[in-house]
Amino acid sequence: MARGSFFAGIMKSGALAAALLAGAAVPGYAADAPKLTLSGSATMTTDYMFRSVTNTSQNPAVQPEFDLTYGIFWAYIWGSNTSFGEGIEIDYGGGISPKWNNITFTIGYLEYTYPGADGLDYGELKTGGVWAKGPWSIGLNNYWSPNYFNLDMTSDALEGTIGYTFSRKLWNFFTPTISATLGNQWYEETDIIPNYLYWNAGLTLGFLEHWSADIRYYDTDYSKNGCVLNSGLRDGCDARAVGTVKATF
Repeated sequence: MARGSFFAGIMKSGALAAALLAGAAVPGYAADAPKLTLSGSATMTTDYMFRSVTNTSQNPAVQPEFDLTYGIFWAYIWGSNTSFGEGIEIDYGGGISPKWNNITFTIGYLEYTYPGADGLDYGELKTGGVWAKGPWSIGLNNYWSPNYFNLDMTSDALEGTIGYTFSRKLWNFFTPTISATLGNQWYEETDIIPNYLYWNAGLTLGFLEHWSADIRYYDTDYSKNGCVLNSGLRDGCDARAVGTVKATF
């Protein structure tokens, strides 16, 4: 069994059990009847990064998203320009996110599609949870695919996140948040695509209620040759700073 599959099994079974327990522990009241909510966002970024690897050959990207929630249930659709296929990526998915005390668990399915390109679409099962209290948040998530990019092999990513939001505003205008992610991506066939470690850290400034600006540092432990096997680029996995502006509505 591949190491990624081992971690995927632990995460899926543990998160599923915890989520079911959490869902059973939360009573339902008429006053707390869920509401159907539609929200969205528009993002402009200097580089579309996916697990610290560029997906736009270090070029800018525009990324709209729509989210639908109903109680613990959620669904989304997201798009971006990309370097893969015909230059368009459309992702969608859905799942549940029950809450227990300060922990929100997530079980969902994510589908990555590339319209006009044959044989690139694939899906991932996401399991995990986020603890949030006061200004702090700490999360652990797993992403497992039964057929990564239709290459007849499984893939698995395990990543931890941490964030802290400051109570004081900068210049009485910006709400700063610092956050970081550390993850590892495993592939069943490492002779086709090598495993790698990835991370990022950055500062997000929220402003005008629905806007945010983010500056983030990304890097991996990939060699040049390993990066070519993953992305087709020798420098697509190198360290870089990426700027992003996002509006929510």
